[in-house]
Amino acid sequence: MKPIWNDTQEYDLKSGKYVKIWQGPQHPGVTGNMSLELLLEGDEIKWLKTHVGYLHRGFEKLMERRKFINCFPIVCRICVPEPDTNEYLFAAATEELSGIEIPERAKWIRALNLEMARLAATIMGLGGQAASFGLGTIGQWAVAHRDFLLDSFEELTGGRIYHMYMIPGGVRYDIPEGFAGRLEKTLVKIEKLISDIDKVMFNNAVFKSRAKGLGIIPKDWIEPFGITGTTARGSGVNYDVRKDHPYLVYDRLDFEVNVGTDGDVYERSLIRKEESLLSIRLIRQILSKMPKTGPVRTFIPDILHWKIPAGETYLKAESGRGEYGYYMVTDGSEYPRRVHVKGASYTHAMALLEKLGEGVTNADIFGLMVSLQTCPPEIER
Repeated sequence: MKPIWNDTQEYDLKSGKYVKIWQGPQHPGVTGNMSLELLLEGDEIKWLKTHVGYLHRGFEKLMERRKFINCFPIVCRICVPEPDTNEYLFAAATEELSGIEIPERAKWIRALNLEMARLAATIMGLGGQAASFGLGTIGQWAVAHRDFLLDSFEELTGGRIYHMYMIPGGVRYDIPEGFAGRLEKTLVKIEKLISDIDKVMFNNAVFKSRAKGLGIIPKDWIEPFGITGTTARGSGVNYDVRKDHPYLVYDRLDFEVNVGTDGDVYERSLIRKEESLLSIRLIRQILSKMPKTGPVRTFIPDILHWKIPAGETYLKAESGRGEYGYYMVTDGSEYPRRVHVKGASYTHAMALLEKLGEGVTNADIFGLMVSLQTCPPEIER
């Protein structure tokens, strides 16, 4: 990375040719507080550096000082728009280390929860993508329809944003009577929303002219940068943890992974639109295939004095941003010895954005940031 300070020959801030500005930390381009340090020549970004540290952080060390059940209010805050992946992986890691098998119906309910969360996060991301290019109306549509899903989450889990529903042994309680029918009405509304977004955003000449060719990620960057999820699939990489390393009940669901070719902002947005429709199809499959009755929790020891045998494990899942992993080490005590969270945001919002941002105009950096679909607390965990 090139230095920007005025003692360098290339970027002399005293020359009047360049100007350094800060955007953020409340930046419109990313969900959460993150700041960009930009060096501009006119309207063109010559150099940029990301800065984090402006919000809640240090989750991994906090977990080492809390009993296992007390970690659940922490893990869901690692990514606010889609907290459920953290809940699932933390619960699944503790179950694997303690030798607990959850009931069959609980597996289906967990998959339902994860797809609902992915759908809520993806449609909000589409709204943010549109708003970053001046289509603010779509952003309002998306937030409103996400709220319809939050109504369903509140009915299912008791919470709108943080759910703390997937706990060791299964889920807190069963699906309410009539829930599937009420959720279906919301899915129909979201399908209509996506149709409207297709017309107003993807067929919009201004959006096409600004998004096509912006932030192209070559396919040979994927492995060196550690790019995953829809960001990688937009560049032609056919990889999805749900398909390649199935967990819960994904090996019993019928779906294909959406893959693009162009690798630019427009293609990544298009892939995420298709991901929204895929989540809707998966939710319907889960509701139709899951066992109609059965337990949703298995017995676990006294949760406040639960000692998990010494060991270590690494589990991964597909979040809306890409591959998500939890590495957990236990030492036989009532506390985790080590918890390490691996999310896509660290690479996407830092190393990748800093590389892609060079040469982009100041007006387009917002749209580029949103297209990488990052969550700053994942970086600061």
